[in-house]
Order: sequence, then C-alpha cells, then structure tokens
Amino acid sequence: MRDIFEDIFSNQPLDPMESARRSMRSPSRKRFYKDATVGPAAANAYPVLLDGKPVRTPAGNPLAAPSQPLAQAIAQEWQAQGDSIDPGAMPLTRLANSIIDGVAIAQTGVAQEVEKFLGSDLVCYRVEQPPGLVARESEHWDPVLKFAHEQLGALFLLTSGIAYLAQPEGAIAAAAAAIPRDPWRLGAVHTITTLTGSALLALAVAEKFLDGEAAWKAAHVDEDWNLEKWGSDEIAQARHELRHAEMRAAVKMLELTA
Repeated sequence: MRDIFEDIFSNQPLDPMESARRSMRSPSRKRFYKDATVGPAAANAYPVLLDGKPVRTPAGNPLAAPSQPLAQAIAQEWQAQGDSIDPGAMPLTRLANSIIDGVAIAQTGVAQEVEKFLGSDLVCYRVEQPPGLVARESEHWDPVLKFAHEQLGALFLLTSGIAYLAQPEGAIAAAAAAIPRDPWRLGAVHTITTLTGSALLALAVAEKFLDGEAAWKAAHVDEDWNLEKWGSDEIAQARHELRHAEMRAAVKMLELTA
C-alpha cells in the first residue's frame, strides 16, 4: 500500500503547493478499498484506516491526526473517492502528509519561512492608482494591519509600489511570536501564508480575526480587479481553483485543531 501512496501523493513537505501540483499531475489509481474510517487514538493521534488497515504517508509514517474531527475529515476524503483515487480532490490528505513527513521534523525552519513573509507582507504594499483599487485594498487590508497592531502588538509600515520597505524589527518580532508552534497549526499557517503572500492574513485566520473566505478575498484584491477588467482563461481558472481548495483545507485544519 505504501508504494501506491508514494506514487500518487509524492510531495515536498515544506512546499504544500508543489505537493499539490505534483499530485495533480500524477495518474489516478484504481480504488482498492471499501471503507475509510478512523481508528481509536494511539499516542494522542487518531489513525485513518482503509478497510481497517492503517494508511501511511509517502515517507512511511502513520497518517494520523491530533483530533478525531480532523481524522474524520481526512477519512471522508478517502471515502468520497469513486472508482479511482483522485489526489486533486484530497487536499487535507496532502496537507497532512506534508505536516507529518516534513513540518513535524522541521518546525523551526517552517516558522522562519512564515516569519520571512512578515518582512515584505502583501498588505503593506499599496497601489497609487486607480482610485477604485486603492479603495478596495484599503477596505480589505487596513483591518488586517489594525488587527496586527491591536492584537499582536505589531505596527507595520505602508508603502506604495513594489520597492522594498524594511519593517521595524519590533513589529516583525511581535507578529512572529504569534506563529503557531504546534506542527499541525504551523503547517496550516505556512500553507495560507504561501498561498496568499501574507503571513498577516494567515495569522488573522489562525487567531479567528478573519474567516478563510475573507482572507482569500483579501489576498486576491488586485487579481480580482484585473479579472474584472480583462477576464480570465481556463488554465488560470483551474490553477485558482486548486489553490482555493488548498486554502480551504488549511483553514479547516486550523478549525479542527483549535
């Protein structure tokens, strides 16, 4: 069973989006089980079972979640598969694999990756024109900066354009202190950060200041503005939907590990 999982769920643990892209390119495999269930807790983790047998990650670790609701959500992805296993429809499983095989053994490095985004966070870089987009960025991003200031004690600076602006060390340190240390929540925050380009949006979701859809919309203010003006194409839309599914999985993981 492990060889099958290595093939269709091959991943780079510290880059969940690359994992997703690889999974989407991998061929589907015929479903080889009838029921996906959750076993009793062992070592504070709930294992996902296929016909009573434990599932293993690509690295051979048990696919087990820290909460029963999360394990059940992962098992539901497996149960919902048709005649073939479609990794593209299993974002929670892919994210869990990344966390178990990678984040859990590299927590400091993953937290540092999130912290790097604080130095050039999306919500700090504003356009000067057109007025409509200026207003839309302000509407979605100003509350996030207010959250960072009032709830995290981190006062970030704004700039116009794309020229780098060094943020105060104290602001970065204060926000970084809110980065989760639990590997499951850290993995979810890392995913949201890389998907949105904003560690502050990710922390706002983790701290329940924003829900996932509000954070997703905030992350795509500029993109949505351009789509309204110029439209989209099929490939771009498919990529957008894949990333959105990854976002929803990460948000669900935060909700089910609270």
